[in-house]
Amino acid sequence: MMIEHELNKYWKTVVNAIQDGVMIVDMDGTIVSANQALGRITGYQKEELIGKPCTILNCDRCEILRSENKKHLCRLFVEGNLKMTRCVITKKDGSYTHVLKNASLLYDGEGSQMGAVETLTDITELVEKDLKIEAFQRELRHYDNFHGIIGASSQMQQVFDMITNASQSDAPVIIFGESGTGKELIARAIHMNHSRKTKPYIKVNCAALNENLLESELFGHVKGAFTGAQQGRTGRFEEASEGDIFLDEIGDLPFTTQVKLLRVLEEKVIERVGDNRPVHVNARVITATNRNLKQMVEDGKFRKDLYYRINVIPITIPPLRERRGDIPLLAETFFRRISLKNDKPIKGISNVGMDILMNYEWPGNVRELKSAMEYAFVTCQGPQIHPNHLPPDITGDIRLFSEKKQFIPDKNEAKKKLLMDALEQTEGNQTRAAEILGITRVTVWNRMKRYGIRSRKHFT
Repeated sequence: MMIEHELNKYWKTVVNAIQDGVMIVDMDGTIVSANQALGRITGYQKEELIGKPCTILNCDRCEILRSENKKHLCRLFVEGNLKMTRCVITKKDGSYTHVLKNASLLYDGEGSQMGAVETLTDITELVEKDLKIEAFQRELRHYDNFHGIIGASSQMQQVFDMITNASQSDAPVIIFGESGTGKELIARAIHMNHSRKTKPYIKVNCAALNENLLESELFGHVKGAFTGAQQGRTGRFEEASEGDIFLDEIGDLPFTTQVKLLRVLEEKVIERVGDNRPVHVNARVITATNRNLKQMVEDGKFRKDLYYRINVIPITIPPLRERRGDIPLLAETFFRRISLKNDKPIKGISNVGMDILMNYEWPGNVRELKSAMEYAFVTCQGPQIHPNHLPPDITGDIRLFSEKKQFIPDKNEAKKKLLMDALEQTEGNQTRAAEILGITRVTVWNRMKRYGIRSRKHFT
């Protein structure tokens, strides 16, 4: 028979300092001692647990067996221990808690079983995080996502169709789009949607290297081809082999290199720098640019023959301002991705904040939107992202669009609408409205006076 005052000598002070729940049960499964953490995890007071059967916790992994003398016996007393077992227990209020359970038998001085000790670690937050990640992964597989590219607008559906069509061909593809629209994502999607997806995918930024280094990068070189060439090197076209090579910023390709690239496209051969022996290559070429290549051709800055050779399957990515319907989807996607990496209790984006995002011009496109959400997570200390948490470049542009995506010509009307929305959200509280808009309370008062917003009764 276990007596509580004997246990007090050994464990009360120490065990009550442990964050995991600890309890001792006798051979009948009756709880004879418990620490404070167990009460916190289960919702029971310590006094409510002692003297009760351990089945009060309704653990979903507990198994009761019938012994030889027809007596019910916990499986633990047969197997001897329980290690790192995930299970769910029922709290006093009827809710469920995920725990990690460990248990071992206790023996008296003669080696006879006299009970067991169990520890319960609350892993609810970890389980919720896992479920959150699983839900997010399911969302990424949703129809609004195409090989990592987010978009549900008709413009992006057309882009997705072009990607599918391009993936069924070996012809050169060129991707047009402003900076930050996701040209590299498009190129990779073409590769992954093609039979070449098991082959190499090689990317080269044509604007990142000078002319001599670029040719060596693309075509390789032999030992002694130039100063510092102490050994030969395989070029990126050879590395791409039977796969795809993505030439980003093709508009920055030097004129002399354009001639050599044209030969690759027409003859499927390259020559390493310092060597005149042809090397056969069979990589499909995907290019991208944020420049107006047609105008560059007219200005004599880009070879016309190369332009027509790479412009076989053109794909144009619309800027973000031309597909505003995708902004909430993109913002929410970036929000969830960033929230997975942060412990901040930010629940979402306020309506006024989303209005700001919807009505901004986005010269940096999707890349700028992603950066804006990262900025907001740094500045936001509350449960919602408001306009004052967004970058100043964004909150400075308060022009609004109608449903037909035309500007409302009167900026004062735009400011009035934002102020009305903020005051409505705060039930007329001018101080909180100022915080949302990122302006002073005096400015709120002045604008209320200017726009004829006379009292808080408009918002009750």
